[in-house]
Amino acid sequence: MSVATALREAQGPKAGALRIGPIDLDVPVVLAPMAGITNTAFRRLCREYGAGLYVSEMITSRALVERNAITMRLIQHHESETPRSIQLYGVDPVTIAEAVRIIVAEDRADHIDLNFGCPVPKVTRKGGGAALPWKTTLFADIVDRAVKAAGDVPLTVKMRKGIDKNHLTFLEAGRAAEDAGAAAVALHARTAGEYYSGHADWAAIGELKQTVTSIPVLGNGDIWSADDAVRMMAETGADGVVVGRGCLGRPWLFGELASAFGPSTGSGTQGPVVDATLQFVAAAFRRHAELLVEFFEDEDRGCKDIRKHVAWYFKGYPVGGELRASLARASTLQEIDDLLGTLDDAPYPGAGAEGQRGRAGSPKRTALPEGWLDSREIGSDTGEMMRGAEIENSGG
Repeated sequence: MSVATALREAQGPKAGALRIGPIDLDVPVVLAPMAGITNTAFRRLCREYGAGLYVSEMITSRALVERNAITMRLIQHHESETPRSIQLYGVDPVTIAEAVRIIVAEDRADHIDLNFGCPVPKVTRKGGGAALPWKTTLFADIVDRAVKAAGDVPLTVKMRKGIDKNHLTFLEAGRAAEDAGAAAVALHARTAGEYYSGHADWAAIGELKQTVTSIPVLGNGDIWSADDAVRMMAETGADGVVVGRGCLGRPWLFGELASAFGPSTGSGTQGPVVDATLQFVAAAFRRHAELLVEFFEDEDRGCKDIRKHVAWYFKGYPVGGELRASLARASTLQEIDDLLGTLDDAPYPGAGAEGQRGRAGSPKRTALPEGWLDSREIGSDTGEMMRGAEIENSGG
């Protein structure tokens, strides 16, 4: 019996469903925001293979309030995207609430997520991202005001375990988000200091699930396959999973997740797992490039943007370095077609194409404002300093 089948038998035929406020999802899967990755093109591609909730790149609240041209473009959705989801980042309760009001008033999203998981030093050094939940009153105020501004639009919170192992915040933050009326909480089961290194602490997700009981708890970290996702849910009791780096170069992972969490076939087994031959992967890469060209409305820019995906798509496949380098220099879709046309087919390489994707980094001391850990409250002299944290960065 597969892990997914065991999970369904244990939890019943509705085990795959996830409800976030008024939004019903067929499968309990969320695409994590990733800067420079989860634009409209990538979200559309993932949706073509599977189901779930697909979240935008992280948007800075201040830039949205100021109607920065790039930001306003990033919050746009293709007509095929439903439900629409936007993730906001910020440190000021008033600015975040105003950004939420703009999104709601202009009907720009069906779901809003708040990011408190960014571990990037230039953000945490200003008290933002994963450093912010340490200031308990500020965190609660931000979530409370944002929930009120969102009205009927469900608002969720994504966070990390804390700053480091000696300064954990996830249980307090989870309870505060629940009390403020958040529709769900998601935990990346690493601290800011761990960055993306080592192994995610799935036990912490289970601990949060035991603490936050009235809204869904989602788990994030080290989901490289559908089996990882169902195992996480089985081990932690989480209501759903958030998938980040595991789908880099593998947008069809969402199809495998839909199969793993979906209803059994008549034979009582799972649906088929994607047969990711080299030609299948090449076609996915080409489709991604095409969607990027459409998104940027510029063939050269779209073909340049797909370059960072080359290594992820062809990880483990017999694609030589010269061809990879040529794909990373292509500036037209025709060039990409010509290069992909030289490939012979090859079977899925198994372990060579699996496992960790993207940069893991290494554990490091989290950069924080001077005296940040001395108190759980914000001092009167820190507000201006924190506003410097409102810059565009990857989520956590």
